[in-house]
Amino acid sequence: MRPRRFVALGDSLTEGVGDPVGDGWRGWAALLAAGLGPAQTPVEFRNLAVSGAQTHDVLERQLPAALAARPDVASVVVGVNDTLRRTFDIRAVAERLDRVYAALTGQDAVLLTACLPDPGTMLGLPGVLARPLARRQRAVNTVVHALSGRYGAVHLHAAEGDWVADRGMWSVDRLHPGERGHRQLALRFHGGGVGWACRCGCRRRRLGRCG
Repeated sequence: MRPRRFVALGDSLTEGVGDPVGDGWRGWAALLAAGLGPAQTPVEFRNLAVSGAQTHDVLERQLPAALAARPDVASVVVGVNDTLRRTFDIRAVAERLDRVYAALTGQDAVLLTACLPDPGTMLGLPGVLARPLARRQRAVNTVVHALSGRYGAVHLHAAEGDWVADRGMWSVDRLHPGERGHRQLALRFHGGGVGWACRCGCRRRRLGRCG
């Protein structure tokens, strides 16, 4: 039986920062991979996410490796680092994500995406700093939500809710999920309709709305 392939693209969130295991990170994507696939079906998981990655890194560096792997499922969770840069351009972010989503779904991969909380709120920054970051993150979330609908992604709305305010879900840096937070993300993706019947009628649906 051919192994099911899951490739994760993105930044430190998907790399697993906040969920240490041994000398490295585990994270939500690795946890999700461990619980996917029918019984007796092996799952091949490759995590291409890198701390600090922006949308251009995903497009230019991670996407070619992901396409070469021909994944059955591919997650793309990125954009927070873009909002932290002076060069932030929502039109460029949208164009890059469009190209990434199109390429992966063009290979019939099930696409996983998520909207995320704004970093200013998570870090407790003063309003004069937090408000611009909030506007930027809302813009990114709006783009991700719209493109997720266009490409039939399994989309997780994680930008708000009880888990955001629960400090037990977050690591000491207040920006990355801790072990409980990573497990929560994995559980929500798993319970939200991630299916493995790729290339022969996969099950795709969106979870919630991004505002």
